Amino acid sequence: MLKLYTLSALFASILFYGYSQDSSLYVSDAGNWSNPPWQVLRYDMDGQNPEVFIFENLAWPQDILFLESEGTVLISNLNSGKITRYNASTGAYLDDFITGLNGPTRMKIGPDSLLYILQWNGNGMVKRYELSGTFVDDFTSIGVNQSIGLDWDADTNLYVSSYNGKSVRKFDVNGTDQGLFIDTTNLLGPTNIWFDENGDLLVADYNGTSVKRFDANGNFQGDYLTGLGQSEGVAFMADESTLIGNGINGSVKRFAANGNLIEDLVTPGSGGLIRPNALVLRDESTLSIPELTDFEVTIMPLNDSNYRVVTSSDEQLQLMIISASGQQVLEQSFQKKITFDAKPFASGAYFVSIRNEKGYHSTQMLQF
Repeated sequence: MLKLYTLSALFASILFYGYSQDSSLYVSDAGNWSNPPWQVLRYDMDGQNPEVFIFENLAWPQDILFLESEGTVLISNLNSGKITRYNASTGAYLDDFITGLNGPTRMKIGPDSLLYILQWNGNGMVKRYELSGTFVDDFTSIGVNQSIGLDWDADTNLYVSSYNGKSVRKFDVNGTDQGLFIDTTNLLGPTNIWFDENGDLLVADYNGTSVKRFDANGNFQGDYLTGLGQSEGVAFMADESTLIGNGINGSVKRFAANGNLIEDLVTPGSGGLIRPNALVLRDESTLSIPELTDFEVTIMPLNDSNYRVVTSSDEQLQLMIISASGQQVLEQSFQKKITFDAKPFASGAYFVSIRNEKGYHSTQMLQF
């Protein structure tokens, strides 16, 4: 079934055209854990030309979140309890965006366009904020101690990993606890978690040597990405390969979609990298491309699986549909209108973006 949502400023600023040669990889470096040095590094897409992007006002950085529509980037700091804000182009410190947190770790924009923040210490509640930094609520009915990974399934249930609890807990759309989705049997210290397009949950096991796969019912399916140590931080490339921070030797590994190791994209210690714990891919070539406002876009269901995109433009356009994990599932040229079949798409969230030679037009988020 197709559901339509109005795009927030956040989604309107995201472009999904694959990563260009002007793209960059940003890596948070946890250094010596609770002790410096700490930094956020920037690399070319081939892992070369490292440079220090942020070094000010860091205190055990945990995650990186760009707000492109604001021209800023947020960094969560476990030691200081702050989300610090920086210029997205220069990395210059701007201010303390959110304070008073109990060891903030991961940050993500949720399906409701609110900012979700995990806490390592304190009551472990998952907190929600507006993108302006205004506090909304403690979303979860109970806390998750040492929480350090979160994602949503196709029905927008929230899942949160507990590092020392060696488990993953599930919450419904209202934040009500649904119990453990994954118990302690197969995990030694989960960090990042994410759903793939088949609905399986993948879990980076920091104290293990792999990323592990669990089905939609939480049943262990086996190791997916192997040969890892202190795995933390994940990003997805346009060719469906996966980047994983490998803290045991200060590298970033790249794996093919079938789980085979391709390369160390960032070689051990490059740029002074000690312990990667967050990765972000950013296509900087598109930041200067204007958003088109001179034509309208409508998406309408024709039947159970076919949908039509209709525009008010007579120009040649490019339609792209991208999954929430950043994987492109459809690209096609058209004029005025186009019909596509969503039946091959796995259940989950998708984004639609339309581009011509003048700029881009982001329309709605889809969920099939």
